Formats: sequence, structure tokens, C-alpha cells
Amino acid sequence: MPSPIAGKRIGLLSSWVSRRNGGVFEAIVAQARMLDALGAHPVILGLREEDASQDAWRFGGIEAHLVDPSGPAAFGFAPDLPQVLDEARLDLLHLHGIWQYPSHAAADWTNASGKPLVISPHGMLDPWITSRNAWKKHLARALWERRAWRSAAAFHALSDAEAHDIAHETHGAKIAIVPNPAPELSTPDDEPRGPVVLYLGRIHEKKNLPALIAAWIAARPDLPEGATLTVAGWGDDAGIDMLEHAMRDHRDVGIEFVGTAFGSQKAALLDLARFVILPSLSEGLPMAILEAWAAGVPTIMTEHCHLPQGFASGAAIRCGTRREEIRTALVEALGKSDNEWQGMSRAALDLAGEPFSTGTISQRWEDLYGVLLED
Repeated sequence: MPSPIAGKRIGLLSSWVSRRNGGVFEAIVAQARMLDALGAHPVILGLREEDASQDAWRFGGIEAHLVDPSGPAAFGFAPDLPQVLDEARLDLLHLHGIWQYPSHAAADWTNASGKPLVISPHGMLDPWITSRNAWKKHLARALWERRAWRSAAAFHALSDAEAHDIAHETHGAKIAIVPNPAPELSTPDDEPRGPVVLYLGRIHEKKNLPALIAAWIAARPDLPEGATLTVAGWGDDAGIDMLEHAMRDHRDVGIEFVGTAFGSQKAALLDLARFVILPSLSEGLPMAILEAWAAGVPTIMTEHCHLPQGFASGAAIRCGTRREEIRTALVEALGKSDNEWQGMSRAALDLAGEPFSTGTISQRWEDLYGVLLED
């Protein structure tokens, strides 16, 4: 029986369709591939910038349309975006991320075409986010966001926590909860792993890296010999400056910043890691955790990652956001025996291979899109 979305042109719109958008970009790439496998015709739309050109290979031949931005980057204004949306002949538009001009363009498109709009905030309605530069978000609500929210056929939440945030902001919107999918499983070898803890992701204030570095320095006397904290990621100048400031005068305590890692470089880092750590203050549903689990790497993470399944199954160790809480979790994690670690690794693979598998998640998207396209 053919898929109800076979042949449908489904637009995936975001401001930045590159590493600049962190985990949102990874989610868009994964979703485009899922839609393609279901027989739909995904169309990626976003703003043209240096990283987008560099990361275009990630689209894998999927149709993409990039438009030139104009004015302040924070606004994401692109005067040609409405025309590109009209000419894309879409059956449904899915907006990834909010607070920028694409929200305004998406609302115009759905109101003019009468076709469904889905909005994925990707954690951008988390109170930690909405409280930052609150006056700008208040202005955005008034000028275009509330209109876009009223126009949406459905909102997409990554977790129960995000569904609560969306309901609080939108008051009555239809909300579907669908987590991000994990990548394909890669079974780890049986060789014992050294005491390597890996941070993988964007260099950004919400990731709480200064607290992580301070916790590592405090934990160092209680960690195994040769313990290493590897930081792999990317960010703007302010983010990199923040990281370098936190690491200043502490380069002899086993902390290594290796810069950006994608593809085979990322896989090699995961092959070496005993744990992946994410001490975030705010997340939607982090792809870095799902990537770690798919590689059989247990995680150390905060409750703000919104993945309680990891704690319940034994695939993750809970850490708080403060230095002492993170220090305690690091000591606990690197104190695990090889047998204990193997059990955590198996639990991680089980999560990535079933509730967060591509097959499971793509079925949920197929059902949601199918219902919206029938209406």
C-alpha cells in the first residue's frame, strides 16, 4: 500500500540550513532523508550563507533552495523568500525554528495557499530561551509570531516538556509529540575504552561549558590516570572566546579542544569516548545524545536534555548544571567498571535501535503528515 505522503512536496524551512543551526540542522537533514525514503519529495529552504554552501553535501541530492539574507543576521530577513515559497509548489510547509523572518514568510504562505503549516520550535519556547532578550521576543510575538502560531495546522514538540511550553505560549494549538530519530547503529568493539569524556556540539552559553570545565578541574584528582575531556564543536566568535576564557591557564589538566567534527571525524571521536557529556541549561531534544547512544556510548546529561528514558534504562548518568553536581557525575561515570560500562552501552544501543529508531520515528511523521494533507 503506497504511503499517504508519496509524491507530496513537503518543504522544510529554517533560517540557517547549516552547522550554524546546530542540532536543528541535523534534525532537518534526518527528516529530509526520512521523507525521501517514504516516497515524498522533501524540499529544503533557507538562507544562503558561508556554512550553508560548505554543508550542502549533507542534503545528498535533495532539492534545496537558498535565498540571500538582507540586514541583521539575527532577524533572518530574506526579501526573496516569499516568492521562492510560492514557486516551490509545496503541499505542506514545515517550519523549523522560530523568532525570525521565516516565521512571517511561512504564515503568509499558509494563509495565501490554504495548505498546512507545521511549526517545530526546537526548544525555542523553553523558559530559559524566552527569558533571554525577552524584549526582542515580545516584539517578535506581537509583529509576526502569534500570527504564524494561529495559522499553523499543528505544532511539533520533541518531548512532553516542550509540549507543555508550546501549550503555555499558544493556548490551544494542536500539538504532536515526535522525538528526533537516532542515526543508524554502529556496534562498538569489545576493547576497553580509556577514560575519555567527549563534549560534542555547539559552543554556546546554554551548553554550560564553563561549568563543565570548572567541574573537570575540580574532579581531576579523583579521576583515573590519563583522563581526558575532549571538546569538539563549533560556534560564533563569542562562543569560542567564552570557551577559551574558561580553559585559560588550565591546559595541563587533560582538556583538549579539537574544533569542528563531522562525518568520519565525529565517528572517530565517538569510537574513543567512554562517555559523552551534555550539561546543558536548555535543550529541545539533543541530537548529540542520540548520536552517542547509536554508537553505544553512554551519556552524562542534565534533565534539560528531556531524555528521561536514558536515566530509566541506565544509558545515562544524571548531572546537574552546577560545578559540584557535574564533578560528582564525572567521578561516578569514570569510576564505572568495564562490565558496568558494557551494560550502559547495551542500554544506549537499545534506546537508539527502538524508541528512537528511524523506522519508528518516520512512521509517526508519515501518520501526522498524512492526516494534515487529508484535511
